[in-house]
Amino acid sequence: MQLTRRVVLTGLLGTAWFATSGFGPEALTITLALQEGGTASWEIAAMRAAGLDEYHLIKVEVRDVTDSRAGQVALQAGEVDAILSDFVWVSVQRNQGADFTIVPHSLAVGGLMVDPDGPVKSVADLEGQTLAVAGGPVDKSYIVLQAYFNAKTGKVLPDLINAEFGAPPLVNEMLTGGQAQAALNFWHFNARAKLAGMEQLISVKDMLSELGVSKQPPLLGWVFSEKVARAKNKEIMRFLDASFATKDKLLNDDAIWDTIRPSMGKAAEDDALFLALRDAYRAGIVTTYGEADIMAATQSFALIAKYGGSEVIGDKPDLAAGTFWAGYSK
Repeated sequence: MQLTRRVVLTGLLGTAWFATSGFGPEALTITLALQEGGTASWEIAAMRAAGLDEYHLIKVEVRDVTDSRAGQVALQAGEVDAILSDFVWVSVQRNQGADFTIVPHSLAVGGLMVDPDGPVKSVADLEGQTLAVAGGPVDKSYIVLQAYFNAKTGKVLPDLINAEFGAPPLVNEMLTGGQAQAALNFWHFNARAKLAGMEQLISVKDMLSELGVSKQPPLLGWVFSEKVARAKNKEIMRFLDASFATKDKLLNDDAIWDTIRPSMGKAAEDDALFLALRDAYRAGIVTTYGEADIMAATQSFALIAKYGGSEVIGDKPDLAAGTFWAGYSK
């Protein structure tokens, strides 16, 4: 018995030495292009704060870019391994011959915001009003709103409103300042608008549900090429494991939010904004990735193709095969 204990102890000490010595498993590196100050950086900050990058033996290097388009260009040029983008862009790229693919990151979408004392009490009331829209005429949420408006009224929304397109902060200013009677903005700017007294008339999620989409689709995801997925399979798998582990931490652990709060811009000093952003972010956290998620994206793509046309989805109306990566599931 004493000899057995000595052998076990020796084995344990040897394992500990192996893990902490130069002969232990080596951390691999993945390079991301992320929009500077974007909400995806919160996940990376939480990953590092919780040590989940080290636990999964992955070193995440982040290259700051000015916007999503700059990230797409960096990915296309092979300057980074992965970016955050949407499945519609991935499908368009695949239909044009590229091999990009996506794994879900976020369910978060915006919604239609109004002044509770204003004239818009239902989507039908948008007729004749000014609608401020974040992005441009091909914004996916704006297209979903068009589909929803048509389903409710039988009319064509762009023909009946004055649409003003602009950056998210300007859209909020137009709504709160009375220059627009309704606004369609991103979720984190809607959280700010609510604190200013505005209210959400309906979310894009609920629009899609009423239009027959089976579940909330994962609009945004980690995008990389299949070539990179083959050449750096361990890096991709370790990063995705660390990403989902971090999501679980952000969903269930208030303390991690206190840790990353300094990286959340104005929310670092504003308690109400901090809590609003935290809770809205949590509502969009992806917890699964499987066939049901792909089906929801496919249904959403069909709606976007119908109402957005070739300017949004290109020449092919169906979600491209392989848009969602088959090499990972959750």
